[in-house]
Amino acid sequence: MTTNAAPSTSPSTTPSTSTTPSTSTTPSPSTTPSPSLGTLASPHVLDNPAWASLSGPHAAFAEQAARLGTGLFPSRAALYPSDVAPFAALADPADPDSWADLRRLLGDGGIATLSGAPAPPDGWETVGSVLGVQLVDTSLRAEPAPEAVRLGPGDVPEILGLIELTKPGPFLPRTVELGTYLGIRHQGRLIAMAGERLRPPGWTEISAVCTHPEHRGRGLATRLVRAVAAGIRERGDVPFLHTSASNATAIRLYESIGFTLRRRPSFTAVRVPGDSAAKAS
Repeated sequence: MTTNAAPSTSPSTTPSTSTTPSTSTTPSPSTTPSPSLGTLASPHVLDNPAWASLSGPHAAFAEQAARLGTGLFPSRAALYPSDVAPFAALADPADPDSWADLRRLLGDGGIATLSGAPAPPDGWETVGSVLGVQLVDTSLRAEPAPEAVRLGPGDVPEILGLIELTKPGPFLPRTVELGTYLGIRHQGRLIAMAGERLRPPGWTEISAVCTHPEHRGRGLATRLVRAVAAGIRERGDVPFLHTSASNATAIRLYESIGFTLRRRPSFTAVRVPGDSAAKAS
């Protein structure tokens, strides 16, 4: 659901990940098998994963505006801080009150990136849209990667350099705070990474899967996906991920390692009515 910046008039709406994981390794099966697609718990939260995250496990990140006329919460719209993730969310995309709350939150001329939302209300502008796919873990063999290291705030400059080179999807200076990010280094240099982004209750999104071009074809991305998934499974969540609907190679390979296509959400950048953008230009 891109560059390391908040949505602009050329929106950064491409979902992670664009890097295709290799299947050259054959690790032993995880001792904690994934459920079948038909038995996945509460799949409806994945229809609106950003809202489920911001109103649940990621509530500490949520920016909201008080309800009009009351000064009270809860708002029916929320967004991540602009240096954490580029996504906003509506409690109910079909509810005019949710859109009204988002308008108050963003201000005139503000831009938000939404997942799976219908056409915006009259007066709003659709800045751009990208069709994605959502895949869920149904038979992924998860296991730790002994060579992987935990990445943190001190690694952000190097992470952003790898993201800029490989462009797997949006990653901002504080994205690393959303969950566990793992990396593989070669001679001290970060050459591959993957981590956790959205966290709807019971689920965790695997994101920012990427490998330096000089080190592709060695199964590094696949090992990291399996390792991140192992940590997700350990706390009782089910892994899922997004990628571009046009990335047929990545979709086939994610399916081959145990992910199943669930839905095809759009990632859409919308602008609030108003002339703030014009005044700022």
